[in-house]
Amino acid sequence: MSGIAGSDALPDTWCIEDALKAISHRGSNGTRVVEANGITLGQVWPKAQEHMMDDDDEVTAVLDGEVYNWHDIQPGATSPLQAIEQAYGEQGSAFVKKIDGHFALAVASSDGIFLARDPVGVVPLYYSSNGSVSFASEFKGLHNLGMTPEEFPPGHYLDPHEGLVQYKEISPVEPVRASARELATELRHVLVTAIAKRVGGGAIGSWLSGGVDSSILAALARRQTSEVKSFVAGLEGAPDLEYARVVADHIGTEHHERIISPKELLELLPEVILHLESFDALLVRSSIANYAVGKLASKHVSTVLSGEGADELFAGYSYLEKLPPSALPNELIDIINRLHNTALQRVDRCSKGFGLIAHVPFLDCDVVSFALSIPMRYKLNRDAGMVEKWILRRAAEGLLPDHVLNRSKAKFWEGAGVKEVLRDHADQTVSDADFRRHCKLPDGTVLNTKEELMYYRVFCEHFGELTDASFVGRTKGAPMTR
Repeated sequence: MSGIAGSDALPDTWCIEDALKAISHRGSNGTRVVEANGITLGQVWPKAQEHMMDDDDEVTAVLDGEVYNWHDIQPGATSPLQAIEQAYGEQGSAFVKKIDGHFALAVASSDGIFLARDPVGVVPLYYSSNGSVSFASEFKGLHNLGMTPEEFPPGHYLDPHEGLVQYKEISPVEPVRASARELATELRHVLVTAIAKRVGGGAIGSWLSGGVDSSILAALARRQTSEVKSFVAGLEGAPDLEYARVVADHIGTEHHERIISPKELLELLPEVILHLESFDALLVRSSIANYAVGKLASKHVSTVLSGEGADELFAGYSYLEKLPPSALPNELIDIINRLHNTALQRVDRCSKGFGLIAHVPFLDCDVVSFALSIPMRYKLNRDAGMVEKWILRRAAEGLLPDHVLNRSKAKFWEGAGVKEVLRDHADQTVSDADFRRHCKLPDGTVLNTKEELMYYRVFCEHFGELTDASFVGRTKGAPMTR
């Protein structure tokens, strides 16, 4: 299910209909709005999804995302929505702790509105809570109604009686004692299981950059389903294009690529920022090619796999090599907990902008739990020459050509060849004096580069100059060059 909105304060159903209209791209099978217990709820439905909302029951739910174990949460239920409604009616907020999935959900009952979001924040949710509660899957859903929403925090629920409660925290765990061989074997097993939850018997897509993470997922998926279609986008000559072709040929996918011109990059910028709802420089930069590949994939499949999350779980960033080993566990937790309004926001908007569902198997709850227990020396292997994601590469041995399996990390915008085009355009259109005058925003946020100021101005064209932009995530380690 692809988009939700609701309120216990707005006077007419047309308000929620307007909120859904602003996020209608998240589905392609229309919308449904119901009134239940004095609360208006709405759902954007994806292709081939039945309109299953029921406004006759005492408890009515809407759901964005996936609940994989809904049969276990409420035996006898006939759908995820029914399972949520019945479980909430019988167990109250406790049922959320049992969910295996990536989700944002809302339940309307005689007590009021109950909201919840998955622990990592794979599925977005924004809300306004000040005596009354309103919510939507994207910022623009409520902003267009004149509200100033904030991001709903991952791993939390909002209960009419308890208030805002953190039900799940991503935090360091005690490392397990096991050999590298045992860990690699188990890691491969949990990844296979995570993909199986998300892959049916028919065709599935894979965003394939040719990097280690996306290539591993595509290769494992290829062993589980009859057909995998792979997709990549980049400027002519970008390294991702070459590596993706190699992987696609090796594992046997139906491969599609989109060559983007520098002119097209700039033309896509306003549309990308409208969907992304951000002006963070690295996030916007990485989203343009991702947005193009999302559009390409939507013409061929309804779901894709994305490799997001592996770098955070398995120490894939080069700057981590400079940290003392004792600092690495907490650093990985920090960057995992930053994903919800940075990289995961890119994945969500670049897929849902075209009604496409993007799965992130590396952030499956069992994969995350197991990955956090792996000793740090097996993630960033200093004995092997500071090899990042070492244990993940071991787990994937035999799946991919060696030069792909050993490929160094390249950020999405680096592999796609995007960086210089956008940076140079900003340098040409924003003067030094202009940057100095406008780099500090009304809420105190400081823009780091001319490129970021260029994005911020496009952002303001869509959303106005906000007095509080704290909901906009900022990439850790973003460049500070003015």
